[in-house]
Amino acid sequence: MESRDRNWWKESVVYQIYPRSFQDSDGDGVGDLRGIINRLDYLSDLGIDVIWVCPVYDSPNDDNGYDIRDFYKIQAEYGTMEDMLELIAKAGACGIRIIMDLVANHTSDEHAWFVESRSSKDNPKRDWYIWKPGPGGEEPTNWESNFGGSAWEYDENTQEYYLHCFSRKQPDLNWENPEVRRNIFSMMEWWIDKGIAGFRIDAITFIKKDQRFPNLEAEGSRRYAPLAGACLNQPGILDFLHEMKREVLTPRNVMTVAEAPGVPIEQIHEYVDENSGVFNMIFQFDHVDLDIKPQAKGVYHRWELTDFKHALSKWQTETADRGWMALFMENHDHVRSVSKFGSDGLYREESAKMLAAYYFLMRGTPFIYQGQEIGMTNHHFPSIEEYRDIESLNFHAYETSLERPEADILEHLAKRSRDQGRMPMQWSAEPMAGFTAGEPWLRVNPNYTSINVEQSQRDGNSILHFYRKLIRLRRENKALIYGGYREIYKDSGELGGYIRTLGGEQWTVLCNFTDRKVPIPEPLAGLIMLSNLNGHDAGMMKPYEAVICKAEGKAD
Repeated sequence: MESRDRNWWKESVVYQIYPRSFQDSDGDGVGDLRGIINRLDYLSDLGIDVIWVCPVYDSPNDDNGYDIRDFYKIQAEYGTMEDMLELIAKAGACGIRIIMDLVANHTSDEHAWFVESRSSKDNPKRDWYIWKPGPGGEEPTNWESNFGGSAWEYDENTQEYYLHCFSRKQPDLNWENPEVRRNIFSMMEWWIDKGIAGFRIDAITFIKKDQRFPNLEAEGSRRYAPLAGACLNQPGILDFLHEMKREVLTPRNVMTVAEAPGVPIEQIHEYVDENSGVFNMIFQFDHVDLDIKPQAKGVYHRWELTDFKHALSKWQTETADRGWMALFMENHDHVRSVSKFGSDGLYREESAKMLAAYYFLMRGTPFIYQGQEIGMTNHHFPSIEEYRDIESLNFHAYETSLERPEADILEHLAKRSRDQGRMPMQWSAEPMAGFTAGEPWLRVNPNYTSINVEQSQRDGNSILHFYRKLIRLRRENKALIYGGYREIYKDSGELGGYIRTLGGEQWTVLCNFTDRKVPIPEPLAGLIMLSNLNGHDAGMMKPYEAVICKAEGKAD
């Protein structure tokens, strides 16, 4: 079914940059804005339309930039505001728009607002954050931070606790206060005026808290309980979000993609309905979190291919008539997709291309995370000293306190740590992968000598070239953007696929998720327009094979 409205962001392909790890231009081991500017030709050749730049705001870097000290200033190690404006302008000259992270749930504890808020109980900004007394010397509630430990931090000066859903250096803003909301909206408008095209909106479903501040049920003998039951997608949050839409998003007509954990599929239309929803699209995490749900944090959960397919397909079906999804396989908060969903050994190239074909042509806007287009992989860090991510370090400390074996902890982090996706971009086989002339802030994956951009550009059959072909195919065929979606081989534990239809066109995407040949009971309909392998054997899918076929004269 064709969408009623054709929007530029629906027809776009987005490339996500984690600036700290993308390209260092000055040898300090940290990627920067000048590094991004220097790589615009590469991104233009790839064929992308939008760059999502993760936070480059002034920050103490407790959570690598998601703890913002000043919304109106660029972090010195990334460059200057002039560099940012140059990036926006030069990207625009290449036909590429820039979107930035909007971090609106919390600030750094070094932000001027919080410095005032914690200065005294009667400061005018005291209730810009969430402060509570602790009964009997205990935390106000038993809520557990998303990064481990109590979600409350005691302030000696005012002898009260402040709430932090994430790091203790990321105090939560009090969205119940209209002054807070007005200041956030004003900041958004300021950045739009600088020339950005929109926002990826971070952790937005945490902004509303249960105002009763109840204790929650903890598991077993655990002291703290996950705070989702009181701080995630709570009733009343849509009032705040519709105010944001009314005051900023609609008047400015910007692109929005929201990180929206906790939104059940039954509620999706309240968020992305094309008429009454708040955002253009959201990220859902069912497929990338299959390995931890429904288990307790820190317990790896085995999953089946049918679980993975269903986790993606159900959102496709639910948003078919009046919604839109953000399509992704990996990002800065998750591990490398070829290591998780494919095979990062013998079949790395085949499976990386197969995964690309599978997600990229679904109904939605595809996001590519830096390095995904060359098939970057996870790496098993040999010790906790190699890690930099605060969530991983806190996890290690907590599990160690429970006397969990060190090898077991490191094995879990190898499968789940956010640092897996944050290792520096692998540009070449030169020292430090061409990322920096200095010592990188996080180690480079040792396989950079064989997996890098330069090698991929030379190889006409590389993963990189396959992504370029996918982007071109999608751009040139509107059925792959606006066409209807119907899953095929739904119950197969080996094959995955779907059909996109628009007018008289029918496109079939079929993928083999295994390392063995799998027979297909029905012949492929139409001509093969793109495949990740040379030659297709009729009636058979080779290991990790992906085929994309087009048939004419098929009804929608």
